[in-house]
Amino acid sequence: MKQIVDKTTRLNTRGTITAEVRALGVSPGDTVLVHTSLSAIGWTNGGAQTVIEGLLDAVGEAGTIVMPAQSGDLSDPSEWEAPPVPEAWWQEIRATMPPYDPAVTPTRGMGMTAELFRTRPEAIRSDHPNVSFAAIGKKNREILTGHELNFSLGEQSPLQKLYEADATVLMIGTTYETNTSFHLGEYQVPGAKIVEKGAPVMENGQRVWATYRDIAFQDERFEELGAIFEKVNPVNKGRIGEAESRLFSLRDAADASARFFTKILSPGQDGVR
Repeated sequence: MKQIVDKTTRLNTRGTITAEVRALGVSPGDTVLVHTSLSAIGWTNGGAQTVIEGLLDAVGEAGTIVMPAQSGDLSDPSEWEAPPVPEAWWQEIRATMPPYDPAVTPTRGMGMTAELFRTRPEAIRSDHPNVSFAAIGKKNREILTGHELNFSLGEQSPLQKLYEADATVLMIGTTYETNTSFHLGEYQVPGAKIVEKGAPVMENGQRVWATYRDIAFQDERFEELGAIFEKVNPVNKGRIGEAESRLFSLRDAADASARFFTKILSPGQDGVR
């Protein structure tokens, strides 16, 4: 905590967060997908609560804030790498893992702000057990309803709804590695590799282990893609607190991703978007 205080050049408050988010280009009524690092912002009076309320003030009652609410540990243990677990445990893990519950399943690896955001009384959360989103605002149900199990970040996901809503992406102190919107473009690649996944869910009042299909994600290349994206697309840059921040069109990001991964994975094909 002392390190965070020492690097903070000015006290962050709800009002300063709102002002800096708007200075970056967010307007009342906007729909914004937010990725944030609380520690990168610096010492903030009220912490994650203040950041969330500053974001909500920036878009106002007519706007909508969306955050990833992923629960990556609700997945098949055979895929786990951080850390891996003994194969002898896998079947029992599948049999006893708590089923996804939008109200209580915690996020994993999303940070304090996203975890607090999804617990707010006015927040709703989508139904996917592994890669859900949470939203607060005018379009929250429009964006989150109908999140299909198969192809989790594709055309039947909140990302597609955000694409259609012409949403923006706000990255506060995070890198392109966290930019979930790039995944939407991956689904446009001809011949994308299909994989089988699994997670515990409730069906008709019973816990079941559900299997579903998805593509093999290529997020290890998102930093490379981000550097290319910035060269040819408008990206507003500034600071929110001490955090280097970026604001850009989600549609531009998804389209750039489709072109990038099509060129790499399906040479000779044109990106769909």
